[in-house]
Amino acid sequence: MLPMTDTLQTVPARTRPDLLAPTVAAALGTWSAATPVEEVEVAEIDAAVADTAEFTIRYGLALADSANCVVVAGRRGGQTTMAACVVLATTRIDVNGFVRRHIGARKASFAAMDDAVEATGMEYGGITPIGLPAHWPLLVDPRVVGRDRVVVGSGLRRSKIWLPGRTVAELPGAQVLDGLAVPLDGSPG
Repeated sequence: MLPMTDTLQTVPARTRPDLLAPTVAAALGTWSAATPVEEVEVAEIDAAVADTAEFTIRYGLALADSANCVVVAGRRGGQTTMAACVVLATTRIDVNGFVRRHIGARKASFAAMDDAVEATGMEYGGITPIGLPAHWPLLVDPRVVGRDRVVVGSGLRRSKIWLPGRTVAELPGAQVLDGLAVPLDGSPG
């Protein structure tokens, strides 16, 4: 079990399906990543502080240990391509540059909340890279993979998942891409 603040208690995620969106629980049930599924842990949190900044402050965690999973919609002609991007909370995604070019779209933007929720089967503010639609590209910043452990959503706002950073690169559709994100502080990386 992870050493956490005294207000968070992690347990193997498969033992608490009630803390996971159904798509996340299903993905853990058919786990095929090289990382043992037992290393994927979950903790119940206050849903009112599910957003990354509030969560890290409330529970005393570093922003650099939190990864955000955002859904992007790219459009070309009448076609929309959905993709998910996973970056550290200390970075921002280059959606209309890097991501747009990578998915072959003419325009790209963060997906509308209702579209993201419907497509993923997850709650907005809890979207996670585990259990996404299999045909979506999962674009991952190398800084996420380089972390010993990262905190991501669980598909629900009332819990968070902890897993080794390398595990995100093992998920279906994952592509680790330099240039996906830039540090918020403007440093080169």
